[in-house]
Amino acid sequence: MTNETTRDEARTRWLALLVLCAGDLMIVLDGTIVNVALPSIRDDLGFSQTSLAWVVNAYLLTFGGFLLLGGRLGDLFGARRLFLIGITLFTLASLACGLANSQETLIGARAVQGLGGAIVSAVALALIMNMFTEPAERAKAMGVFGFVLSGGGTAGVLLGGVLTDALDWHWIFLVNIPVGIAVFALSVALVPSIRPQDASGRLDIAGAVTVTGALMLAVYAIVNGNETGWTSGETLGLLAVSVVLLGAFLVIEARVAAPLMPLSLFRIHSVSSANVVGVLMAAGMFAYFFFSALYLQQVLEYTPLEVGLAYLPSMLVWGGASLYSDRIVMSRGIKPPLVGGLALMTIGLLLFARAPVDGDLLIDVLPAMVAIGLGAGIAFNPLLLAAMSGVGQDQAGLASGVVNTAFMMGGALGLAILASLAALRTDDLLAAGDGELVAINSGYHIAFLVGAMFVVAAAAVGALILRSEASAPAHNADDPAGVPQPAAAEQA
Repeated sequence: MTNETTRDEARTRWLALLVLCAGDLMIVLDGTIVNVALPSIRDDLGFSQTSLAWVVNAYLLTFGGFLLLGGRLGDLFGARRLFLIGITLFTLASLACGLANSQETLIGARAVQGLGGAIVSAVALALIMNMFTEPAERAKAMGVFGFVLSGGGTAGVLLGGVLTDALDWHWIFLVNIPVGIAVFALSVALVPSIRPQDASGRLDIAGAVTVTGALMLAVYAIVNGNETGWTSGETLGLLAVSVVLLGAFLVIEARVAAPLMPLSLFRIHSVSSANVVGVLMAAGMFAYFFFSALYLQQVLEYTPLEVGLAYLPSMLVWGGASLYSDRIVMSRGIKPPLVGGLALMTIGLLLFARAPVDGDLLIDVLPAMVAIGLGAGIAFNPLLLAAMSGVGQDQAGLASGVVNTAFMMGGALGLAILASLAALRTDDLLAAGDGELVAINSGYHIAFLVGAMFVVAAAAVGALILRSEASAPAHNADDPAGVPQPAAAEQA
């Protein structure tokens, strides 16, 4: 093979990475871009405050429910094929959302968006892991992808504010159309079609039905818990059914010949520990995205555009840290940047937990946002590498689906808990005679404080579990993990 051929292949890989990142960015943006436009959507289509929640919930239900199945389908039938299907579904659903003139049309299209988004999110990471097998290249590629996955939410707030103020809410969906078409065409040209040679092509139907049902019921119970009450019969009943279905799924997976999710995956210490860290980290991150935007809008009275612009410095720091994080991983391994990044995130959340009613952007907001952006940018790369390390090519899609599910469920559950605590604190202060802004802001303080505790727990889990694996053998070049970190290779 000539040097020129090698350079051409390398160039194609990096161009393919950018295409995959663009596709996944659409999905990540959609998680936050809608939040800024919800008041406009409510006024235009006549939603009630209760029904308006389904613009978000319809997306979350299908997105959270189909992540595991989407990842496994990619392993069985080809990750690129599933990626193209997901992009097509998401793009067509975005068109339907942008043209929607009724509540039913918008909610239905949002559900299809969630399905397409779940498929894209589940297989994009697997494609990247299969394209980049050399440790340094993989760490660099994961740094780029980690920024898209983690920092894209901030970009969504900015873009949502710009589009809603400058045009109208329809454009937060229509902007996906040209991007989706370009991603589809470039994926066909650049992304390699890889199917594991030992993939049987058989789908565990019983496992797929039980785990998808369990996840969808759990998501619904979580996102609806604050509305119906956490101790209500509906919430507890749905959670109970979800647990029963999950138990049935585990029994099926232990007995079936070709399981949807081989349970041996969780005997890989780096995979199991990284997913626990991901759940806790996501709970803290959702506190940042959701409550910092509310603080800026409800307490400091920023417009949607001003909110978006306030996030810009954090997004730039986040991107720079993500692109540099591969060097830290290659020189120091997984644990130091992971724990250090989570520590910075904790500092940022604690700074928000003291932001006053008459806060100043430069003093009370920007330092916290920069600390969180820097910390998350450093921590996401090693976390994703740990979650995918030690996993064979035939299970890369599944591992990707698992880590995405961990983030999704951790974020949804964490946000539900924090929103409930914030509302309880606000109601208590209002009943005691405090002013409305003081009561609301104090509720946000509780949310930020508990969010910081989630991130501290994530750092503790990462530090303790990775330390216990420190005596594992050094990285082997044949290990599919491709990460020069001893802890990343040990299996139980």
